Amino acid sequence: MRLSEQDRLCIPVPLYHCFGMVLSVLACTSVGAAMVFPGEGFDPVDTLAAVQAERCTALHGVPTMFIAELDHPEFSKFDLSTLRTGIMAGAPCPIEVMRRVQSLMHMREVTIAYGMTETSPVSFQSATDDPLDKRVTTVGRVLPHLEVRIVDTQGQTVPIGETGELCTRGYSVMQGYWDEPERTADTIQDGWMHTGDLATMDAEGYCNIVGRLKDMVIRGGENIYPREIEEFLFRHPKIAAVQVFGVPDERYGEQLCAWVVQRPGADCTEQELRTFCEQNIAHFKVPRYIRLVEELPVTVTGKPQKFLMREAMVAELGLNRSASA
Repeated sequence: MRLSEQDRLCIPVPLYHCFGMVLSVLACTSVGAAMVFPGEGFDPVDTLAAVQAERCTALHGVPTMFIAELDHPEFSKFDLSTLRTGIMAGAPCPIEVMRRVQSLMHMREVTIAYGMTETSPVSFQSATDDPLDKRVTTVGRVLPHLEVRIVDTQGQTVPIGETGELCTRGYSVMQGYWDEPERTADTIQDGWMHTGDLATMDAEGYCNIVGRLKDMVIRGGENIYPREIEEFLFRHPKIAAVQVFGVPDERYGEQLCAWVVQRPGADCTEQELRTFCEQNIAHFKVPRYIRLVEELPVTVTGKPQKFLMREAMVAELGLNRSASA
């Protein structure tokens, strides 16, 4: 982020999480930057007010926080012109949200960080001087003193541009899960931390996270990555947030389901969204089920809980949970 003692970072993310503890507090401490805490818990208005009042130059948040700020009815009332940089992390960062943060929140040098608590935490991060398209569409390049590779189901490194599971090795990888040797052995092999995330890497070393291994949907033999569908739906002007996941299906094994939160004041229908998909993406990627919801279930750190959405749809539709087994 190129922080210095001249910067003032607004920190609305939890301090018990690696985002608040490491990427925020330790980053400021290491360079003497000011730390601004909007409140005990996240509130979009409190965060925007703090940025304006304290003339913050940087802001952190998970995607759901930035979406809540951008779509708040009072967003335009706040002066955010002092913002320069910050980090969006903690969950997959939608490309359209990144573009809005850069343009509407003046965070032209915003970066994306990728990692996990088990890797202390960040393995990849985009730089403030990376090309704009790379900062919007990737998580940047691997950080110093770390090794990464992308592997197939047999553990072999895949060619540039192909999808596989992202693995990390180096000083930042944890020793193991506390009192869980079997889980540790499943996760860390020959020093490589298997993240469970599906990724691609281009010839310049920029990495793109395409989804979670466990979230991949297999519909009639076709591998579908929900994040691709989510990125597409985010282009619709009425959509504020969306999550796509698989539900059991007797014929195809799994079918796609999308839960959609509309932007304030929008008047959208499920058929409108289905038509939008049918006209622009392959037929097998069009969600079989679309639901308009008031909000998405998320953890206290803002990560969507797809398993709760899946359970709710299984109950609503009376589906056989084992259909896709």
